[in-house]
Amino acid sequence: MPPARNDLNAFATNLAFRLPGIWNSEYHHHSAYKDQFPLAEQLWDVGHVDWVVSEFVLAHDAVLHGPGGKRLFVTDRPLHTHQFVVAPLEPDDAHLKPHHFVGVTEPNGIAVPNDPVRASTRIARRLLPRYEHALQTVRRNAVEQPEPPHRPAPPQVAQVVTLTWYDDGALGAPYGSVPEQARMALYAHGFQYHPHQAAFLLPAAYGEDGRALRIQAVARRLAEQGIGVNLRHAAPTTTAVLPPSRPTAVRSHHR
Repeated sequence: MPPARNDLNAFATNLAFRLPGIWNSEYHHHSAYKDQFPLAEQLWDVGHVDWVVSEFVLAHDAVLHGPGGKRLFVTDRPLHTHQFVVAPLEPDDAHLKPHHFVGVTEPNGIAVPNDPVRASTRIARRLLPRYEHALQTVRRNAVEQPEPPHRPAPPQVAQVVTLTWYDDGALGAPYGSVPEQARMALYAHGFQYHPHQAAFLLPAAYGEDGRALRIQAVARRLAEQGIGVNLRHAAPTTTAVLPPSRPTAVRSHHR
């Protein structure tokens, strides 16, 4: 692990004093590489700061705690001895769930000079407005949609068409199993009635892609009519195998 820069703790403390509002600094020294992971996983950044944390072993970091639950992550900028990086952390709020962050642009972090006065000005102008906007958006999402938008279960239907893939490659359904209201939809999408098989079958001449498109189309049409559609394979046919007969003993007849 590279040696920690001695000025990070002092820099973070002075920076917190100069940011707008009331901020305080919390310094962390890392005794092992794994110590940087807990905060790294909370970074609200998909840019340079995320790259720094994922690519370098960091000896320490600091967190600035500010008004409205804001938190800023501060650490060294590797290969740049006169700069630090500062990035927002995701809000530490148990009421916020992953779906509240969907569609919200990450506020991302920035590089700042090791002068707290200049750094605070850059943060106040470039970073904090983005951070505040993202926080407001996430919290508004939490109010408007507290629970995840789970997909509802389909409604129960009284009639169902079960299309079957048969072992010989045919696709269709026995005539007697098709509700009367569904028969015209099958005709309209290329299914043909075969009297000698007593079934609606979709010709193999359409090819795999053609048959797939017709299945999708007929499923949509029947759904509009309130008729369900299943697609399944025919049950494999098995023939009972008789055990081999025991050989008949050949007897020798001696006179």
